[in-house]
Amino acid sequence: MAPTTLSRGRTTDAHEGGVVVFLIGMRINRWRAVRQWWPTFKAMPAMLRELAKDPDSGMAGFRVVVGGGLREITLIQYWRDADRLLAYASAADRHHRPAWQAFNRRARAASAADRAPAVGIWHETFQVPAGGHESVYVGMPSFGLGQAFGTQPVGKRGDTAAQRLAGRQG
Repeated sequence: MAPTTLSRGRTTDAHEGGVVVFLIGMRINRWRAVRQWWPTFKAMPAMLRELAKDPDSGMAGFRVVVGGGLREITLIQYWRDADRLLAYASAADRHHRPAWQAFNRRARAASAADRAPAVGIWHETFQVPAGGHESVYVGMPSFGLGQAFGTQPVGKRGDTAAQRLAGRQG
């Protein structure tokens, strides 16, 4: 389903196995320190392009969310497994590791100068086992797990969230 095509009826994601949901975000703490936060801001699009070009990377999809005003940006990523997420994060020849090292250098320099960092970052990782998730989409374009893994009619798994979760229990 194309991102602008609305679902007809009720659909659910078509993913059968486990999934890793990785949330990562940044918060601009000092707007005027653009030279300090801009490298962090522009690092993520390069990583996403790199991952999108590599079907074996393990990243199945993502969504960007802006909240808390323009100063907070969150990226929701769906990964096929934690091993590939961790492999990407630590690979010296991929975009993440050098960007992480540069961020840490800037953060240490701000701390040494007794200043608040211009930008903060955070992440949370959730390993969801097979049977541990369910979804429903009504009148929505492709979204979340459904965008990452495709959709199917709700009836194939049950009409209620409880039925869909029970049907996925291994």
